[in-house]
Amino acid sequence: MIRLFPLSVWSAILGVAAALLVVLPVLHLALPAEHLLHVSSFWITLLGKFFCYAVVALAMDLIWGYTGILSLGQGLFFALGGYGFGMYLMRQIGRDGVYKSDLPDFMVFLDWKEFPWYWAGTDQFWWAVVLVVAVPGLVAFVFGYLAFRSRIKGVYFSIITQALTYAAMLAFFRNDMGFGGNNGFTDFKRILGFPITAPETRVALYLVSGLYLLAVLVLARALVVSRFGRVLAAIRDQESRLMFLGYRTLSFKLAVWTLAAVLSGIAGALYVPQVGIINPGEMSPANSIEIAIWTAVGGRGTLIGPMLGAFAVNGAKSWFTVAFPQFWLFFLGLLFVVVTLWLPRGLIGLVERIRPRPAAVAASQARP
Repeated sequence: MIRLFPLSVWSAILGVAAALLVVLPVLHLALPAEHLLHVSSFWITLLGKFFCYAVVALAMDLIWGYTGILSLGQGLFFALGGYGFGMYLMRQIGRDGVYKSDLPDFMVFLDWKEFPWYWAGTDQFWWAVVLVVAVPGLVAFVFGYLAFRSRIKGVYFSIITQALTYAAMLAFFRNDMGFGGNNGFTDFKRILGFPITAPETRVALYLVSGLYLLAVLVLARALVVSRFGRVLAAIRDQESRLMFLGYRTLSFKLAVWTLAAVLSGIAGALYVPQVGIINPGEMSPANSIEIAIWTAVGGRGTLIGPMLGAFAVNGAKSWFTVAFPQFWLFFLGLLFVVVTLWLPRGLIGLVERIRPRPAAVAASQARP
């Protein structure tokens, strides 16, 4: 049996998970707001968002760090999952909207008389789950099959994925698409019958997001240490030689590409009820570029690194956009340049430089 992580890494993972998924929710729910140790809903929501971002960074690491496929459209799948679940949340508003109609407010405002056909069944939670998985997966499968079959790779593939997400963003901006146009979906009221703004509901979403991140980490690690993962690494390093040996690389690339899209779509579905909105801006090419930056900053090809990168970059973004909003994009660009030139292995590589290697420690202890 292959051990997924060394004992020291498991200890660190479980320690951080216990602090984030046990201690923080207890401090949020059990202590009054005026207590010194109380954790506010702001931090619960913020960290819940970061969990979702970290999942997308992990998915990006699978296709870029381990397979060598740089996608600049990963934000599309994240947004498609968000829209799939957002449709369910909009149906749960019922007649509590501004216009007191069974239709969402934006449809009433645009003089729609009934739901379009693709909204059928979206009032059911199970169907929303199907949409969250199936829509990003199907889009990724069709696009990936056509691209990989045509042997599009490298910078050309990156440009095409960026064009795909930009085209989708422009389409979702249109009011006649039936997805709220520029404003998207917002003003959610309930999820599974529970008030979406209730502290218990926020904590439940936070916990599900954190547990999902752990599950994706274990799944990704199991994949990369398996024979499947070794083939992905071979595709990254020398695909032509692998094809010469008789491997159908298209199948492997298509499988990991579709899996990454589905993982990102589920993360998007968990993200939407926590932030309370989903609009076409989530499909912006700039968002997909940021996802690549998270992965590079953390250290691609490491799994743990992209997670750290997602937390670090978005933590810096949260601070910069409040303190110095006009400098955030300059900082982000500078950060990417610094990582590219001096930290090719990202934050994980920096930790490895600082931390003494076991062999060096043993040699120093052996000296008289």
